[in-house]
Amino acid sequence: MPCSSRSSPSSSGCSSATFVVRCHRRRRWRWRRRGAVLPSHGARAERFQVGGGSSAYGGGGGVEEALVRFAGGEALTVAAILEAPGEVVAKSGHSTLYRAGLSAGEAVALLRFIRPVCAAAADEAVAAARLLGAVQHPNVVPIRALYVGPRGEMLLVHPFYAAGSLRRFLQEGINISQGWKIICKLSIGIVKGLDRLHTGSQKPIIHGNLKTNNIMLDADFQPRISDFGLYLLLNPAAAQQMLETSAMQGYKAPELIKMREATRESDIYSLGVILLEMLAQKEAANSSSPNARDIHLPTSFRNLVLERKISDAFSSELIKQSKSSGKDQNLNAFFELATACCNPSPSLRPDTKRILKMLEEIAR
Repeated sequence: MPCSSRSSPSSSGCSSATFVVRCHRRRRWRWRRRGAVLPSHGARAERFQVGGGSSAYGGGGGVEEALVRFAGGEALTVAAILEAPGEVVAKSGHSTLYRAGLSAGEAVALLRFIRPVCAAAADEAVAAARLLGAVQHPNVVPIRALYVGPRGEMLLVHPFYAAGSLRRFLQEGINISQGWKIICKLSIGIVKGLDRLHTGSQKPIIHGNLKTNNIMLDADFQPRISDFGLYLLLNPAAAQQMLETSAMQGYKAPELIKMREATRESDIYSLGVILLEMLAQKEAANSSSPNARDIHLPTSFRNLVLERKISDAFSSELIKQSKSSGKDQNLNAFFELATACCNPSPSLRPDTKRILKMLEEIAR
């Protein structure tokens, strides 16, 4: 492979497993699209394949290719990433998510392709990737590698979790006999992951787009937060669009109407919505849809409880289970904590350590 590469230790404060491979050969992206169905997603998918080629961009400008690798991705190569056949599993305004097999014998991975028009400058992206890639925690989806292409396109490599997202799990319904136990386990795991982001680095890592679709589950129903800090890899316009999309889905803290930057407190608001979703076992309402039938979380959820329409707020099966097991007070305490996270005043929202302590007491 006519590539000159070198490995260098990561910068100060970053994981020692981080190093960069720079490749001067230009590659051409070839897209093959055809319909397919993913068994684990049940939705229309498209296939893509990235292949090699010479004189790919006709002598234009562009940036130097770079591959930044982190713990668990040491064996990855530029060729393995670019030549991997994959299937589209999700799309957004800024990126496309693929499920791909990087090479024979390796586990399936997720590749997030960030479009050049939405990407941050290459140097900024690499610096941000070093910060994000250093995060290693049982409740956080790790970044295995970041590839930056000659046009500014980027590919993030993540592990694949066959159990899917928390959103899908809630849509399919929680097993009645395990409902309360699983809700507590999921909640504690999510908060532990968020606490790692907020307090585990010299500078807090703000998620900025926390929602059930960005929480993956492993085989043991252990939650893992994904897409944290993704806005750091986007240009300002794309990052703002991501925040606005989150707002339409019901996760945006009210103060972000005036503020443009997400904070730890706005992450806590989004967490509160997720906790309420698990109690109600329904999605936050999409405010852009005039025909949305679900209650709007969290305001309408609180109103239903104040109006004593508990059966309309909580999952009816969860109420039955809590009563039969003597967990009524625990359920109410969980609800009060979730609504505290959604307090209109950011300064009155509890932080992750306080939330975690309370959840562990509630789960006893």
